[in-house]
Amino acid sequence: MIRWKYLRGALLSAALTIATPASAIAAVATTAPTLLDVDTRLAAIAWRLTTANAALCRDPQPVTGATLHAIDQYPASAIAPGSYAAPVLVELVLPDTPAARAGLQPDDGLIAVADRPVPAPAAAGDAAGRVTSATRDAARAMIAARPVAAPLPLTIRRNGTSRVITVTPVPGCRVEFEVLAGNLVGASSDGHVVQVGGRLFTMFDDDQIAVVVAHELGHAVLRHRARLEAAGVTWGLLSEFGRNARLFRQTETEADLMGAYLLRNAGWDPRIAVTFWREQGGKVDGGLFRSRTHPSSKARAEAIERAIATIPADAPMPYLPPLLEQRDAPLDGARGSTP
Repeated sequence: MIRWKYLRGALLSAALTIATPASAIAAVATTAPTLLDVDTRLAAIAWRLTTANAALCRDPQPVTGATLHAIDQYPASAIAPGSYAAPVLVELVLPDTPAARAGLQPDDGLIAVADRPVPAPAAAGDAAGRVTSATRDAARAMIAARPVAAPLPLTIRRNGTSRVITVTPVPGCRVEFEVLAGNLVGASSDGHVVQVGGRLFTMFDDDQIAVVVAHELGHAVLRHRARLEAAGVTWGLLSEFGRNARLFRQTETEADLMGAYLLRNAGWDPRIAVTFWREQGGKVDGGLFRSRTHPSSKARAEAIERAIATIPADAPMPYLPPLLEQRDAPLDGARGSTP
């Protein structure tokens, strides 16, 4: 689902008590899986999709395999003094990635990127739960602005000592990924950030989550937000009717098809998307109460199955599907049109 606005920031509840930032995340959730587990699962899926499909993304960025977080994402009352090495820290490091090979570790404090100091937060989140991801996002942006495949010197603080660790990143799509804690059953994309509801990770396995994430990445690859804006759509309640609904539905179908191609390029069998929508779609699309802006689960599965059948048997990896050529085309929203 493509959305216009985001509630970005709070990833944890005000009940969080932090001993050390990374270990604290593991203690947050009241039910399994923990938020650290969920963040790690999403990071691994995102790594696989974005690096395998870098050739399909117009705007690449250096990707390291490490995930960051910052103290102002948490209520001030939850942060124990002296429990963090710096305001921005490494949350997790995926195995067998550039960050892991360079020796980056969870809880390393990030001090500077290529000798540029990481901005300090204006203030940590307060006891009322008002939190922000601004500092984390600023650090992410500093890394994203670096040359895609150039060595990336990171000044970190570990056990009270500062050092420089140089990571050799790989190209990936310029899209960030994050989990929304709570009971949200769904996901959304604004073209720059993919947000995935934490509830999905209690409902589905990683292959099924990958179908959802690939769909949202498909929105970004196909520039749907920009194309919808250019088409002059109306957002909000009016998006459910007439031309607006047809335009949104067109982007949802395009994202379904692109998602299948992205899955294939990343080493998944793209038919998992067909199976997901046939067997699990009603859990995420609202069933009888689904939005008019989204095709039915049955229609989604059938459209994806037809798209997969068009992939040449000898298609290279990565495969650049003809659908990619539409990312600069105006959306027409014609009745009954299919990409």
